[in-house]
Amino acid sequence: MPYVLISTQIRLWAALDLLADQSCGETGPTIVGDEHSDKELMNYLGAEKTTALGNNFSEYRVKYPPRMVLDKLEIIGYNVISMTGLGQTLVWCLHKALDKP
Repeated sequence: MPYVLISTQIRLWAALDLLADQSCGETGPTIVGDEHSDKELMNYLGAEKTTALGNNFSEYRVKYPPRMVLDKLEIIGYNVISMTGLGQTLVWCLHKALDKP
């Protein structure tokens, strides 16, 4: 799969730490895929498949912050092509060029 979306939530305590000029970072979890994601890639990332109560879909999550996930994806050839914030959610889109025969 040449495209991957990952996302995480910004939490209020992290924003308060930034305002207080203390070191902070998002600690995870990071959502790295859905039920149709590449299982090999999900294993590489150490993701667990979960289904939240009331949802009719599953998603893969890792306990690591987004920075660590982005680092791991870069090692295997993925590059960030876009990033955005939606309310308290941050989303990254990554792409990996397909191997040409």
